[in-house]
Amino acid sequence: MEYRRFDNQIIARIDKGEEIQEQLKLIALKENIALATVNALGAVGNFTVGVFKVEEKKYYANEFKGNYEIVSLTGTITTKDSEYYAHLHMSAGDAEGSVFGGHLNTAIVSATCEMVITLIDGRVKRKFNDEVGLNLFDFA
Repeated sequence: MEYRRFDNQIIARIDKGEEIQEQLKLIALKENIALATVNALGAVGNFTVGVFKVEEKKYYANEFKGNYEIVSLTGTITTKDSEYYAHLHMSAGDAEGSVFGGHLNTAIVSATCEMVITLIDGRVKRKFNDEVGLNLFDFA
């Protein structure tokens, strides 16, 4: 992985064999990012995405292996209990054009991943919400 920072933007290249969430965390910790948006595209060979079932307050994961193009990878970086916290969603398409996606758990790059991180001046924390069962934005 390599990246460059340009004012409030970070442009990153995540390389073949690297895990996207791990590399994003390395960048965020090194650059001391407390609040940002994330967008990316590229190709993955193995990824797991989940769907949150509201009535059960539980995530269900789906794993995919093969050749997939990232159609969209988007999310946020915030903090929870003063620690790094990323919330990402990813959609990826196969050779037939079928697209699968959800809450990103893990994704291994098969060719490259081009990522743009936009830094936001400020802080937004996360706090667990019992009613919903998720870590929500907390503006307190």
